[in-house]
Amino acid sequence: MSRSVKKGPNVDPKLLAKIEKQKVSGEHTTIKTWKRACQVAPDFVGHKLGIYNGKKFIEVLISETMVGHRLGEFSPTRTFRGHGKVTKRVTEKT
Repeated sequence: MSRSVKKGPNVDPKLLAKIEKQKVSGEHTTIKTWKRACQVAPDFVGHKLGIYNGKKFIEVLISETMVGHRLGEFSPTRTFRGHGKVTKRVTEKT
């Protein structure tokens, strides 16, 4: 279910302030964030965010195609290891 249009996008004000501070200073270091539910705003484009996945920070460079999506979509929390190991059956010969 999507968020109400009346409420607007869910953008963390502290994260937005950090982005604005970087724009003014011209510095481009990675900004660490734990806010996976935060939506990507157009102001984030071109900045590097370190998004926490529960174990480590995954560095993501924000592009224009990411605007409107949630930050958690770009930092997977689970490691896919396959659907199961295929083993050969040994048939007994009598």
